[in-house]
Amino acid sequence: MPPMSTETDSAALGRLYPDHLREIQTRHERALERAGASHAVIFAGAPRTVFLDDYNYPFKANPHFLSWVPLRANPWSLVVCTPGKRPLLVYFQEKDYWHSPPSDPTGFWTGEFDIRIVHTVEDIAEQLPAEKDKCILIGEVQNDTQAFGIERINPKSALNILHRARGIKTEYEVACMRAASRRGARGHAAAEAAFRARATEFDIHLAYCRATQHTERDLPYSNIIALNEHAAVLHYQHQSTQRPDAQLSFLIDAGARTNGYACDITRTHSFDNAEFAALIRRFDALQLSLVSEVRAGVNFPELHLTTHRKIAELLVEIDLAKGSPEALIESGVTNAFYPHGLGHLLGLQVHDMGGFMADDEGTIIDPPSGHPYLRLTRNLEENQVLTIEPGLYVIDLLLADLAGTPGEKMINRSRVDWLRPFGGMRIEDNVRVTANGCENLTRDAFAAI
Repeated sequence: MPPMSTETDSAALGRLYPDHLREIQTRHERALERAGASHAVIFAGAPRTVFLDDYNYPFKANPHFLSWVPLRANPWSLVVCTPGKRPLLVYFQEKDYWHSPPSDPTGFWTGEFDIRIVHTVEDIAEQLPAEKDKCILIGEVQNDTQAFGIERINPKSALNILHRARGIKTEYEVACMRAASRRGARGHAAAEAAFRARATEFDIHLAYCRATQHTERDLPYSNIIALNEHAAVLHYQHQSTQRPDAQLSFLIDAGARTNGYACDITRTHSFDNAEFAALIRRFDALQLSLVSEVRAGVNFPELHLTTHRKIAELLVEIDLAKGSPEALIESGVTNAFYPHGLGHLLGLQVHDMGGFMADDEGTIIDPPSGHPYLRLTRNLEENQVLTIEPGLYVIDLLLADLAGTPGEKMINRSRVDWLRPFGGMRIEDNVRVTANGCENLTRDAFAAI
């Protein structure tokens, strides 16, 4: 099926948005009841100034604010939630000749709000409830000015409810993430084409941004564009302008946004090495076998541990290591080749809140012993959206840690030397949990384009 047009997306989102807003308001009303307050003031945030400069860092809106309105570039704006009343949007539109001020609010969502446009920071407080002692403020506050006279800021009792609930997506949110996935898939296709044309990491990054129609400010996180051995750096942060001597492999971990909601997709490619290409196909089958296990009720830490068993079996199959799966796991060999978690919740933030929360009172579920980087420990529930992203890398720092242990003798150094120039691989899909399985947003997006 071809990707929906922007107009079709907007119309579909407009039909879904009212129900979404009612759910968001219900969550905030529950949070207010728990906190013993009458009004929730959700602050978009304010710009941060670079140290010893008059230039601001790129603005990142409070995700709680974004759950109400798709306004990612509107600092100083606020939403006020009062039970039994229409939500209020205080829309900050500074009169400024140094920068282009926000245009008047438009779009499918505007009819659901009482919108009041203000032009100065001093005007904001006049639009807020007069009884500041009955308010809570949700958002980042850097100084007293940004608190607007409200003393109760980010009470844990309220945040616990909101963070736990954010793990379950509304139909509107899932639709936004489907659209973000299609945008991301177009970027990945353009990036792979640039890789095949022997482009540099920097030029591949530019090709991705052009295809997604994102500037770097729009991206949900900094693109990981890793050629060859750079693929072994999990969060590789550079984009080299130099073409490598040999084009061997390409790992891209890059996302996109729609109305603030993100996709987070990783793919690995071989340039022309048939053996490495076959290994990627084998790893893709491993990743899909894990996706097939996703359904409501699954204990995610157990699925993560299953991944280590599958990685152990693969290491033996491709002659990177020898030994039983139990021995490879117990000795730390699988952790050396696969040191990160299987996945995380995804939504308004790439690593969305609430992944460790057993309930809405703040009870935390710790990751399994020896697996501190697992970001999701909850049982899976319908309409969670999460990533499934196993990896396998040659990370010499971690392999060196096995020196003098039983795991050292289990590793085939010659095969490690073969894999090292390729760096490694990661394949990441975004999936929505259903009662009996999952919807693979990523694979559907690639099929659509």
